[in-house]
Amino acid sequence: MSLFTDHPRARWAAPAAAVAAVAAATLVTNLTASADPSLPPRSAAQLLADVQRAQLAYVSGTVVQSADLGLPDLSALGGGRQGSSSLQSVVTGTHTWRVWYGGEQQQRLALVGSLGESDVIRNGRDLWLWSSDQKTAEHYRLPAKSAGRTHDAQAGGSSSPRATDLPKTPEEAAQRALAALDPTTAVTTSGSSVVAGRSAYDLVLKPRDPASLVASVRISVDAKRHIPLRVQAYSTKRANPAFEVGFTSIDFGRPDARQFAFNPPPGTQVTEHPVTAPDRAKAQGRDKTRPKGAPTVVGKGWTAVAVGSLPPGALTSGSSKAGQPGQPGQRGQGDQLQALLKNLPRVSGSWGSGRLLNGTLFSAVLTDDGRYAVGAVKPEGLYAALKAR
Repeated sequence: MSLFTDHPRARWAAPAAAVAAVAAATLVTNLTASADPSLPPRSAAQLLADVQRAQLAYVSGTVVQSADLGLPDLSALGGGRQGSSSLQSVVTGTHTWRVWYGGEQQQRLALVGSLGESDVIRNGRDLWLWSSDQKTAEHYRLPAKSAGRTHDAQAGGSSSPRATDLPKTPEEAAQRALAALDPTTAVTTSGSSVVAGRSAYDLVLKPRDPASLVASVRISVDAKRHIPLRVQAYSTKRANPAFEVGFTSIDFGRPDARQFAFNPPPGTQVTEHPVTAPDRAKAQGRDKTRPKGAPTVVGKGWTAVAVGSLPPGALTSGSSKAGQPGQPGQRGQGDQLQALLKNLPRVSGSWGSGRLLNGTLFSAVLTDDGRYAVGAVKPEGLYAALKAR
């Protein structure tokens, strides 16, 4: 099962390659999750295998997401309002999502705030992005053999880092963490917990490389269904989780079909995005070219750094989505980004000069010539990656 991850056919599972790597590299210790007396002990290797095999037909529930990423004031970008329902607001503070999964062709995420609601809804080939606050909706007609890359739809194809890339469900967060498994990762267990009223084993991932800003990632795995119920990411700079996403309620029954049937309310400004021939080629796996502007990854695992360049006009006054002027609800984003950058400290070195964001779980540099480097590393790791590219 997937809920708006890059590929809807991805399951509630750790990649099989990750499990094999753990076994081959002897990453998993012999510790077992002692849990409460009602739960049989499970080793870390067993839990990884459990998660890989887990399959669910349906699920719905409420997810709470909290982020303390050490970011500057993002109110200009819509990220400083606790009650905001803007998808861009999830980079900081606490937010509530409602989720429904009725199969690969029926999925819905709703970000609920006191100021309104923003939804991502897939029903067959129809994909809708809706904002009740802004009274806008975008409609995408997916290819018949769509791989379901809803991130592309949300960003209009932009390959630069986006605020909405933060995981919105425990499954998505767990997949990203487990994808980083390599010989630099220590995998252990840590007893049990209760999440959304369900007993869970706690799986703990710890980067061995001290260059990473991630101290550990704790994944609470449902004792019966073997799906991730909660993911907590701890920073080397904080005692409490810097990022957390977990169910507060969950139901494994089939969601009502009406949850996926979207009709724009009266007064909604609708933007249509028809399928193009290149879209069909990508969906069918025929387009093997590297996307224009895609970042280069320097390093691997927990200390990997993405290095790339912003699209032309991204910082231009009055611009909206990178390279796509006039998208609803995004006007003036270039001005907003410039205002945000002015609040960041200037840094320089043999790699060039620019502005530094030194967060709790990641750091980022935007150079004066439009390059960027982002990774879960200290600033020195970013500078080295910029020089290596």
